[in-house]
Amino acid sequence: MLTEALKKHWGYDSFRPLQAEAMQCVLDGRDSLVVLPTGGGKSLCYQVPAVCRDGLAVVVSPLISLMKDQVDGLLACGVPAACINSSLSADERRWVANDVRSGKLQLLYIAPERLVQPRTIDFLRDAGVSFIAVDEAHCISEWGHDFRPEYRELRRLRDELPGIGIHAFTATATEPVRKDIATQLGLREPDVLVGSFDRPNLLYRCERANSKIDQVRELIEQHPNESGIVYCLSRKDVEEISAQLNAHGLRTAPYHAGMSDDNRRRNQDAFIKEDVETIVATVAFGMGIDKSNVRYVIHTGMPKSLENYQQESGRAGRDGLEAECVLLYSMRDFGWWKKTIEESAASNQAAATASLQAMVNYCSGVRCRHRSLVEYFGQEFELASCNACDVCLGDLDLVDDPLIVGQKILSSVIRQGENFGIEYTALVLKGSKDQRIRQKGHDHLSTWGILEEEPLQALRDWIEQLISQDFLERVGEYNVLAVTPSGRELLRGNISPRLLRSVDSKKRQKRTTEKLAVDWEGVDRDLFDDLRILRHDLAAQAGVPAYVIFPDATLRGLAKFRPSTPEAMLRVKGIGEKKLADYGEAFLECIRDYCHENEKPLDCFE
Repeated sequence: MLTEALKKHWGYDSFRPLQAEAMQCVLDGRDSLVVLPTGGGKSLCYQVPAVCRDGLAVVVSPLISLMKDQVDGLLACGVPAACINSSLSADERRWVANDVRSGKLQLLYIAPERLVQPRTIDFLRDAGVSFIAVDEAHCISEWGHDFRPEYRELRRLRDELPGIGIHAFTATATEPVRKDIATQLGLREPDVLVGSFDRPNLLYRCERANSKIDQVRELIEQHPNESGIVYCLSRKDVEEISAQLNAHGLRTAPYHAGMSDDNRRRNQDAFIKEDVETIVATVAFGMGIDKSNVRYVIHTGMPKSLENYQQESGRAGRDGLEAECVLLYSMRDFGWWKKTIEESAASNQAAATASLQAMVNYCSGVRCRHRSLVEYFGQEFELASCNACDVCLGDLDLVDDPLIVGQKILSSVIRQGENFGIEYTALVLKGSKDQRIRQKGHDHLSTWGILEEEPLQALRDWIEQLISQDFLERVGEYNVLAVTPSGRELLRGNISPRLLRSVDSKKRQKRTTEKLAVDWEGVDRDLFDDLRILRHDLAAQAGVPAYVIFPDATLRGLAKFRPSTPEAMLRVKGIGEKKLADYGEAFLECIRDYCHENEKPLDCFE
């Protein structure tokens, strides 16, 4: 039943990991907590069972834009769905209520604050609710990275609708957050399904931010005609970076909370409809975006936690195709976040500080990025190499004698009295004649200029790498460097660090291009471009995002196999019966015309 529904409406004939188990929980009426990474297909875990069960599935969703995208997508697949939120007029809300009463709808999306109102609960008691799905369930946990107080009220649903199964879904939740979600929702002996936090289709890279706008521009230019997100820490950065990128001929739009609602909505729609390729935004952007074909996510500043980074970078490659995630960081970001945490009145400052330190270690670390993320969330990473990050791809070259370099750096820290920070220490090692260094007499230290042949940036990087490997630590209000017990062992020669230096940007770009080209194998790129233009035009006519028509993965399948008939078109993943009926002939005509003009064969399935 589940397989048939998946194929009929969504055009897929197999499940992703844990999807079938999650769907069976819903069919059986057992409470569940499902943690699947962004792009893991968690929405289908409640949408497919809603089609298979009698009654109305109620989905709790925190954002209007997310509701709209989900409903548009369901309607395009032939699934009756609607939402109730503040964007609807009184007449529109009455129409939805009438459709619920008449049994026309299979899914109803609703915001948490509206759902727990007494009138809403009374209405749903008579609506034949089959189950409740709580999306973005981490919002209920005070230990989560996106706590929303209104989610706490959802506990009432267990008491008010006692016989109905409740299912929580989220993309990022550590074990303490998972336990808190189950407690706060009152889940009854829930099946807890936790998928792998690894996103093997994402290519992770971390770079020091030096010439930020040039770095961002170079990255975007590697993805011509593709959609991407550039995240910034401040509204000012959003405006400046978007303007500078546009001045270089790129098509971007800004998005932040300081803009008017109309301007934000217009820019978001332009990005979703692919009228602009890149959205430059603060990190608040994207939670309600269901856009599947984001090919790159660039952070121009360090997020405050790995939970945040996992979710924000996870907005790339939701269609399962290769995508690039690049984090440009500096220690100024660390200082900014640390000050923000210390000035907050939150009760979990210690946990927030620990999360921030884990984020710093990730940025400056020399371990596989995929391994670091997976192990942070409490899972094992079994591969020796992910072959999808700057460390494993060799974008960072090993220092020839890391033990000697490490000993020189730690020796300087000790001779400076363990009373100075990263920048000062790097200048001493470089042999700087800075006035402050001369005033302290540190130009007479035996370690002054001991690494003068190395670039200053490399010295900063190595110090941070020694911190991430626990040979050095930052202490006190001013983050001065101190040698740890492991660092003492390094000085004795009993243990060696792993120190890396960045490779040439052209070499890195070549490796990235080769890695991202994997999913294009066999795809006719010219035909893909024609199909993409057709998709854009059809989406504009229908008033829906382009990916609602077909995701990029489906367009690539069409451009690879070049089907000539409706029957052949159904063999391409992502094409169900409703979409075939609505759009099949237009795409088939485009494929036939292209193949005729270019003398290309059709139906290349063998």
